[in-house]
Amino acid sequence: MIQSMTGYGKAIVELPQKKVTVEIKTLNSKNLDLNVRVPSFYREKELEIRSKLSRQLVRGKIDFSIFVESTGSETTSVINKEVVNNYIDQLRAIAVTPPESTLEIAMRLPDALKTEREQLDEDQWTEIEKTIDEAIVKAIKYRDDEGSVLKQDFTNRIETIQQLSEDVASLDEERLINVRERLKKAILELKQTVDENRFEQELVYYLEKLDITEEKVRLSNHLEYFLQELKSEVSNGKKLGFISQEIGREINTTGSKSNFAPMQKVVVQMKDELEKIKEQLLNVL
Repeated sequence: MIQSMTGYGKAIVELPQKKVTVEIKTLNSKNLDLNVRVPSFYREKELEIRSKLSRQLVRGKIDFSIFVESTGSETTSVINKEVVNNYIDQLRAIAVTPPESTLEIAMRLPDALKTEREQLDEDQWTEIEKTIDEAIVKAIKYRDDEGSVLKQDFTNRIETIQQLSEDVASLDEERLINVRERLKKAILELKQTVDENRFEQELVYYLEKLDITEEKVRLSNHLEYFLQELKSEVSNGKKLGFISQEIGREINTTGSKSNFAPMQKVVVQMKDELEKIKEQLLNVL
């Protein structure tokens, strides 16, 4: 079963005083490209998160984010009493102002508030970790669904190439007759007498160089191999890419040997289908 590298997963957990949202976006990439964004108080878990993502998502450009939203009255900012009282004493020493005004001015001055770093709660992290796993499962499900669509598209296009290769085979006999007649016509136009036996020997040698039997057999094998790999339990976009290169090599050789316009048109159609396959393979895990 093939997987797309395009995926999306989102999961939310409600904790005391906060709501935590985990979001994963994945796109195609030749290698694993991880971008992890987490609040500072979860930073010590970043390596653990990266390891989990690399094991389960394998490859692709992966953006991972944890968003924390406060839902209670709890706050990490507290009044720095010593600093504020010191400001008030200094303000009273230089001007007579009402107490409420003095406090208001003092609270606006630097360091009047201090932010206490939130400590990691292991029990809460256990819940967040479950949420991360849930988001990963959803991202993988998204990839599987996209992969099913790609698989059907690949199957249709490979079957189209198989049909076109049969069209090439049906044109082969007509092509060889056409080549023979063109050569004879060219000799007649030269108004030269030739040894018929020698002519036939040279003609056979020339036609052997244009023979595409091997290309037809190898192309058929590569197409079948591609379809077999689509049914594999493991998604391997790189392997499918290698097979598509071999398919392209046989199609190109057939085109260079064809020397017959109707066959070349069919070869162009085969190339067009293969290019569309190659484009989509860039997104396969």
